[in-house]
Amino acid sequence: MAIRVAVIDRDVCIKQKCGYVCAKVCPPNRMGDECVVVEKDTEFPSISEPLCIGCGLCVKKCPVQCISVINLAQELTDPIYQYGVNTFRLYGLPLPVQGAASIIGKNGIGKTTAIKILSRQVKPNFAMLNLGRELSEQEISGKLNLETRRYFIKTKEGLTVSVKPQYIDKIRDAFKGSVRELLGTLGSAQKVKANIEKFEISDILERKISQLSGGELQKVAIAAACMKEADIYYFDEVTNFLDIEERLRAAVILKDLSERRNVLLAEHDMTILDYVSDYVYLVYGDENVYGIVSQIKNARAGINEYIGGYLKEENVRFRATEIAFSRHSEGSIKAPALLKYEKLAKKYTGFTFSSDAGEIKKGEILGLVGKNALGKSLFVKVLSGVEKPDKGHGISDISGALRISYKPQYISAEPVVVAELFGGKDLDGSILEDCKRKLKINMLMEKKLTELSGGELQRVALSLALSQKADIYLFDEPTAFLDIEQRFEFAALLRKTISESEKAAFVVDHDVVFIDAIANRLVVFDGKSSVQGHASAPMDKRDGMNEFLKSAGITMRRDKDTFRPRINKPGSALDSEQKADGDYFFYER
Repeated sequence: MAIRVAVIDRDVCIKQKCGYVCAKVCPPNRMGDECVVVEKDTEFPSISEPLCIGCGLCVKKCPVQCISVINLAQELTDPIYQYGVNTFRLYGLPLPVQGAASIIGKNGIGKTTAIKILSRQVKPNFAMLNLGRELSEQEISGKLNLETRRYFIKTKEGLTVSVKPQYIDKIRDAFKGSVRELLGTLGSAQKVKANIEKFEISDILERKISQLSGGELQKVAIAAACMKEADIYYFDEVTNFLDIEERLRAAVILKDLSERRNVLLAEHDMTILDYVSDYVYLVYGDENVYGIVSQIKNARAGINEYIGGYLKEENVRFRATEIAFSRHSEGSIKAPALLKYEKLAKKYTGFTFSSDAGEIKKGEILGLVGKNALGKSLFVKVLSGVEKPDKGHGISDISGALRISYKPQYISAEPVVVAELFGGKDLDGSILEDCKRKLKINMLMEKKLTELSGGELQRVALSLALSQKADIYLFDEPTAFLDIEQRFEFAALLRKTISESEKAAFVVDHDVVFIDAIANRLVVFDGKSSVQGHASAPMDKRDGMNEFLKSAGITMRRDKDTFRPRINKPGSALDSEQKADGDYFFYER
């Protein structure tokens, strides 16, 4: 007999508005059992998992698709944690080990929950929800396996931890002082000075935490976590808002830290995760329903298993298809130009921007790459017409006949229901349906934008932008807050939309794997961050990536089995050889 998991997303459930269809169609209910009942105090439906027969009628008939009923393998023990009745549950924990280990998995699969449990922010409850109290340390210890029990005993006896949280905005609420004052609370003046140099944050020391950009706050959050004296360091998503050079700098620092302390990392940038990790845990399951933690695996083998969607030792297939990488990157296409743009220039107090003239072809995607604060977002805003240049023209000024769709870097969330956001707009119905299915936004349609997580809000914004009837699409950092699988789903949607319709797209992003998957050519930005930036004319991708990676001091290769891009260890034989050859991008022998 299988273990049955029933989950109701109460953020989506409309309760009495649908007349409780789930209760009406339930066969056990119709036979006189109380499988689906309405809670008197909350008016939400509740499903009895022991009485549920797994017919799936409530799942199919629910008008807002807020119910999931899934059968799990009988071998599973009780979950380590469950949030409540008919809510998400996590099976197993990814324990820290000597060196660096990473947790790989989709959003909403339990990675952050695991870190909260391991760092003692949340107590295990083993789905014992009717006690009316937290379990005692002795009760928890008695239900854990030997290895996990030893870990919890050590944390109880004085093993210390440091945590870099996923949502760094909370730091703004928790601390009102300057960067210097925050770091000063964590160590001596000498230690503060060393970390200022290590993270290159001297320019923002006197700035208030509330005044920092996303990238600046991320660097400060990582620095603060590293400065704490601890035995184990937990890092929950470290690359959001950082450019490739900053990501590698953070990766090198975490790798160095792991040689002295235990490090456990949850991350979606595959190249950074691969670079830092000695070992990995895969977390698989159903988003916002349940997550299962795999055995610990060698980093390269584990990442390749995740790509393949199949766990060898466990003999579990958790994804129907593998994430496919081509041996050769997307390249230039032969097609007529859809748009030719002039040289552009824009000047602000303290910052100047310029760009070469260029063109984008029908069916082409241009990747815009470079460090932060060089004008990538400004370039896209000028093209879209949001900003007016001092020299040159935006797309609408060049050709008023071309329709534009623009997804900005920062998305504002208003108290509007998602379904209303898509209503009344001139959208391509087939593309929208593809987005709803691939990016899983059907389940979000009855939520307000203000109720969505960062990843959910991003998926809604991408679906809206891509389904608009336009000729040119502008996407500014589309992979922020998306997990690995969502990034590749969007990459496939974007490539299909652009290539089949002979439209065109400009895409700004810092995920090299994503840019490699979508771009035909590159626009490379150089200059001095926050002072002066310049955008090249579109260039061949291999040449562009070589120029971009050379400026960042990074070389990359392809994995011999999956062909996924991998960063070479700085100073390694392969890194030195590629740099000597001037071949920074995906060296192959």
